[in-house]
Amino acid sequence: MSKIKSVIVGTGSYVPENIIKNEAFLNHSFYEKNGTKIEKENQEIIDKFQSITEIEERRYTSPNQSTSDIGYLAALDALESSGINAEELDYIIVAHNFGDIHEGKNRIDLLPAISSRIKHKLQIQNPDCIAYDLPFGCPGWVQAIIQADYFIRSGDAKKVLVIGADTLSKITDPHDRDSMIFADGAGATILAAEENSNKGILAHKTQSHTFEEAYYLKMGASDNANSTEPEDLYIKMEGRKVYEYALKNVPAVMKMALDKSGANVSDVKKVLVHQANGKMDEAILKRFLRQYQIKDVDHDIMPMTISKFGNTSVASVPTMLDFILKGKLGHHKINEGDVVMFTSVGAGMNINTVVYQY
Repeated sequence: MSKIKSVIVGTGSYVPENIIKNEAFLNHSFYEKNGTKIEKENQEIIDKFQSITEIEERRYTSPNQSTSDIGYLAALDALESSGINAEELDYIIVAHNFGDIHEGKNRIDLLPAISSRIKHKLQIQNPDCIAYDLPFGCPGWVQAIIQADYFIRSGDAKKVLVIGADTLSKITDPHDRDSMIFADGAGATILAAEENSNKGILAHKTQSHTFEEAYYLKMGASDNANSTEPEDLYIKMEGRKVYEYALKNVPAVMKMALDKSGANVSDVKKVLVHQANGKMDEAILKRFLRQYQIKDVDHDIMPMTISKFGNTSVASVPTMLDFILKGKLGHHKINEGDVVMFTSVGAGMNINTVVYQY
């Protein structure tokens, strides 16, 4: 078992064409969580939001696109880059949070599973290709990669397609300032079994904190009590608590994973962190390196896409990986021998990290 490694052999992504700049929120009516209207000018709200999150714009799907649609497109991209026949896949694992949400509705559609829909769209006939969903908050794609690794190293699977897709724009409250954070997108990765390879997953670590933290992100009614659809539920976030939680716990999980892998911190060339909040991610990197007595932070180690794509939840890390490998993220590159860390934090509250060597 120890000789088999899970190796990334294909990546793909789908970034919606619809660009929503911060100015699009100037005419929104924002409310506090207690239901009182915020009297500040929207420009002031937007400016503060951008200074904290670094988000300038985000992408939304078209009204007729759902999570399974964009997950399918990312999967096609990954299959094309890998050269693998879809019929050879042993598993399709789809990480998402809200399933399909259809035009003009605020209802979650999860039957059949999003993975089943994507397998159907791919026209895979092989019944031994097992498709299932993984709702695990924003760390869902990383956790699906971890599960795929277990399948491969056990000998149960040779090829696994892992997808992260969400259409968060369809489940956000337009009266909540936090709605400006969320965006839509999909990323896909194919892992394959290779024996005696120098490449592949070296280690991983996951933690779930629920004693006090379970409801830092949850579903709730609109902040505007006079909403025309009061029974609708939206993403609700305790932003300050999430920020403090992440800074306290994410760096420690990253260190556990890296130490478990046997790699040295100097070997780490890229840290692909979930694009949740620009300032938060920068602080996480600093605290992670400080555990190794490194004070001078090379920010090039941590590529960022949040300013243009927003927070796409489970799609943020695989999309960033795909962009780097295909030369679509500026000067960023991943070279043979580089150690890369994939790390995420989100609803649950859950944290995870995968250490991978190229």
